[in-house]
Amino acid sequence: MNLSEVPQLKYTSSNNFFLLAGPCAIEGEDMALRIAEKIVSITDALEIPYVFKGSFKKANRSRIDSFTGIGDEKALKILKKVSETFHIPTVTDIHEVSDAAMAAEYVDVLQIPAFLVRQTDLVVAAAETGKVINLKKGQFMSPESMKHAVQKVKDSGNNKAWITDRGTMFGYQDMIVDFRGIPTMRQYAPTVLDVTHSLQQPNQTSGVTGGRPDMIETIARAGIVNNVDGLFIETHFDPSNAKSDGANMLHLDHLEQLLTHLVAIRKTVTAF
Repeated sequence: MNLSEVPQLKYTSSNNFFLLAGPCAIEGEDMALRIAEKIVSITDALEIPYVFKGSFKKANRSRIDSFTGIGDEKALKILKKVSETFHIPTVTDIHEVSDAAMAAEYVDVLQIPAFLVRQTDLVVAAAETGKVINLKKGQFMSPESMKHAVQKVKDSGNNKAWITDRGTMFGYQDMIVDFRGIPTMRQYAPTVLDVTHSLQQPNQTSGVTGGRPDMIETIARAGIVNNVDGLFIETHFDPSNAKSDGANMLHLDHLEQLLTHLVAIRKTVTAF
């Protein structure tokens, strides 16, 4: 698909990677607008095509007492306000067939979580909305198997699909990125590297996922060198107090320097 098909997406001719970034979950209106405003200012200066990311609901939690959301409609309305305020597209993940049509009323891109990407009914329901579909590669799946997920979207009459690699399980409590998979998946659809989820350390005995945010720039640089089309980065102004995935998020204060470095690397890579 062509990036120009994404509503309100800016700088599609800049030859930069595109960026999906924002908090893991929508915790409230003020936090969402504050994060979006900062990222928009950075991506405007660097001419990076930008999609605001935020989950309206977190269904995949380790413990029953974990934060799941502030209410579906309330969170979706906040995503819509972010889009209208800053004139940018938004993306959120869905978990059930009934979520697809509901979320499609508010956002531009529907994301299929990695652990649900083989759920045919969910993928088809998302595709039938006509929205752009971001298919996250299952931690348990090979890059080659993602062609079938993309084909499900196409067979549903929708040619607007991305693939996002969020790492592959390495034992029980770690993730790795196999960069050999990027050129493979780019044969099927534009491919995004989910930097922050690739650095998760799941299945901790505490029931709270750990992470390696110190490795964010290392993984992001490697992705750009290996020609990913886009990057996915969760960020927050107070990761230690974020209600979801704080352990692997990038502090918002560090985003500008990171993206500045990555844009410079991208220019070098595309010069050859």
